[in-house]
Amino acid sequence: MTISERYKKVIEWFQASMPVAETELHYENPYQLLVAVILSAQCTDKRINMITPALFQAFPTPADMAAATIDEIFEYIRSVSYPNNKAKNLHGMACTLVEQFGGEVPSELSELLKIPGVGRKTANVVRSVVFGQSAMAVDTHVFRVSERIGLTTESKNPLQTEQTLVRHIPEELIGTAHHWLILHGRYVCKARRPDCLNCGLTSVCRHYQKNSKNAD
Repeated sequence: MTISERYKKVIEWFQASMPVAETELHYENPYQLLVAVILSAQCTDKRINMITPALFQAFPTPADMAAATIDEIFEYIRSVSYPNNKAKNLHGMACTLVEQFGGEVPSELSELLKIPGVGRKTANVVRSVVFGQSAMAVDTHVFRVSERIGLTTESKNPLQTEQTLVRHIPEELIGTAHHWLILHGRYVCKARRPDCLNCGLTSVCRHYQKNSKNAD
């Protein structure tokens, strides 16, 4: 099977089985999504959705968060992973938005990367989800699932995975494909125990095909 054939079959399957694919983080505006994505690093969306309502009520705008202390922010996010660093990043993020971007979340990658706590993955989530840009955010799920299925081959880092996916996925589907791969990795192609018996991609999955041959 060629790489183009694999991509075609994978995309067709996702379009049929997961026609609606979107972020599971709760948000109402670009600022809230940016906060939620920063908090979600190495933490579940479920946990983030539990703590953000109170956080957003306390700090409804970047200016409100910038005016708070890091300790005050920490009290609202203490149950997430790495709360100390994330509290510092949220405060830095809010200050940067106020001081450099007029309190608005920018849409350009180069500008988003100037914000504390924002790496390429977070920036691409914001670009894709909020601004509708063809940006492929590569988190641990996307990185793992792409390699297992065979959409990538021996990618050494998320950037290589991003570049390969963007090269092969139609531009208009890139944003949706990001969520396809995340949700598939979260609920089916799990890190420790991929649920191959309930996966519709086994006929094209490199990992499954390899393991099946070894079992024989």
